[in-house]
Parts: sequence; C-alpha cells; structure tokens
Amino acid sequence: MKHLSYVLALLGVLIGVVLVAYFGVGNVVTAVSKIGWPEFALIVGWQIVLFVVLGFAWDIIMPARDRRRFWVPVWGRMVRDAAANCLPFSQVGGFIFGARAVTLQGVEWHTATASTVVDVTAEFLAQIVFACIGLAILILRVPGSKIAGPVEAGIGLAVLACFGFIWVQKGVGTIFARLGARIAGNRFQDAKERVDVLQAELAMIYGHTGRLAVGFFGHLLGWLCTGVAGWIAYHALGVPLDFDDAMAIEALLSAAAAVAFLVPVNAGVQEAGYAGLGVVFGVPPEVSLGVSLVRRGRDIVVGVPILLLWQFIEMRHLRRVASGLDGGTETPVPTAPLGAATRRDR
Repeated sequence: MKHLSYVLALLGVLIGVVLVAYFGVGNVVTAVSKIGWPEFALIVGWQIVLFVVLGFAWDIIMPARDRRRFWVPVWGRMVRDAAANCLPFSQVGGFIFGARAVTLQGVEWHTATASTVVDVTAEFLAQIVFACIGLAILILRVPGSKIAGPVEAGIGLAVLACFGFIWVQKGVGTIFARLGARIAGNRFQDAKERVDVLQAELAMIYGHTGRLAVGFFGHLLGWLCTGVAGWIAYHALGVPLDFDDAMAIEALLSAAAAVAFLVPVNAGVQEAGYAGLGVVFGVPPEVSLGVSLVRRGRDIVVGVPILLLWQFIEMRHLRRVASGLDGGTETPVPTAPLGAATRRDR
C-alpha cells in the first residue's frame, strides 16, 4: 500500500504538471497573480472557521467525558486534515494521526478510535448529500451534461458502500472482533480485550441517535462551507462565478476525491477536477487551475505549522515517557470506510 501511494502521488503530480503546461504556465500564473494578500488571508481564515465546525461535529459524536475541552477535537481535526493535505499518505493516514493527536490530550484510545470511525462515517454520509446537491445544480444549470450519468452512478455506489460499512460496525460484531484480533494480535497480548472495548464504545456511540444526527448536520454544514470557500477563491481571482455554480463545482470535486481516496493529497485529481468542472460552468481551465494552486497554497500555509506543533507535542510526550513522568499513550488504529473523502480543506 505504501508503494502504491507513492506511485499514485507521482502520477498525480505528473498529471498536474501536464495540465498546467497544456493550458499555459503563463496563463495560470497570471490567474493566480490576481489574488491579493487580503483575499488570501480571508481564504486561510475561512479554513480555520471550517476546522471549528468540523471539530464541533466530532465533539458531538464523541461520547461525553468529564473535563474534556472543546478545543481537543478541533485540534485533532486540524492534525487530521493537515496530515492528509501535506504528507505523502492516503487519507487513512490522516484519520490515524488525528486520533493519535487527541489521545495525547487525554482522550482514551478506544474513545478516540471509535469516535473517529463514526465521525468519518457521518462525514461521508454528509458528503453524499453534498454531492447530490451538486448533481441537482448541474442538472438544472447544464441540462444534458455528459458527466451527470457517471456522477449518479458514483453516488449510488457510495450510498451502498457507506451503509454497508455502518452495518458491519453495528451488526457484525464477531467479524469485526476477529479482524481486529488478527490485526492487533501480533502487537498486543490483550488484543481480544481491546477489540471488545472498542466494539462496546462503538455500540455506545451508535446508541445516541440525537448526537449522531447533530454530528451529521454539522458535517453537512462543513461541506457547505467548503462550497463557500470555493466561491471566495473564484472571486479572489476575479471570476464572478455564481454561488450555486461554485457550490456545484466543490460538491462534484468532493465526489471525485472520494473515488480517488488512495491518492495522497489528491495529487492530480484536484487539478483535473477543477479544470474539467470549471469548463462545464463556463470558467476557463487556466483560471480553475489557478484556484487549485491557491488551495494548495492555503493547505501549506495552514497545515505545516499544525504539523510542526503536533511533532513538538509528540517529542515532549516521548521525553516524559522516557523520564518516567508519563505512563504513555497508546496509538489508536482507527478504521475508515473505503472511499470516504474527509479532507476538507477541501
């Protein structure tokens, strides 16, 4: 899987370079140069707002615990997305790093792991709804579009995959336990007990339907905020794109990212998606590629400091463990639904 990720990343970078070269490096640079520092600061600031929204959704889903601070899931979400957007790993790596980050702030490993699984599932369900909104706008704005059919088929498959994953989590405890015990058996002597604890935590989370509903709507709000971010980026580059068109581009792009969830940092997928979808809604491809580059710049400006701070916290924790001041924190290994695209810096 590691080698596959590297190959997909290199292939994606190559696709991005080819697209920029094909539509003209000068044209793309001209499009990007239209954005000023105030506009870029707004784009970065909006991403911070989005982290708070997504952290709130995770906090609602996470089982209530005494003295848990609200900023902890927000911080975990920041690490999750920063890792997914700046490091050469698939999105699953981001899920693991985000769960690890919250365990270092006092969240139990089983709570961090189970809540990550359910949070990713809720976000994927919200993403499906978001993609449906984009599809509806596409059909209304561009009747007879050739991409409508493939999008409809993809959404249908995504629905089946997501509900199948939920069924596995809730109703097939023996299969889950056997898989978990086999995965963890070589590392932990008490693997079976750990899996039982994790399964119990999942059952507890799914028992709070109201919290799950609020978490789902929180993630849907987050996806809608992603559409707003796209609208801001297009306008920052001088493109008077209608709000609903920008929303449709971001929604359909998220669907493409879901299919290519194994590709690290969505390399090439994001550039090709922006270029192709922009044309559908009347935006020149070089301008849409400029929007993609602005988004990459935002990811770096926001993500690198987050990762550096996270590594500082990790090193401090390791020093405490080595000096005997800390009992250590177990690293969770959350599982995510195949095809879930939770990167939302979307």
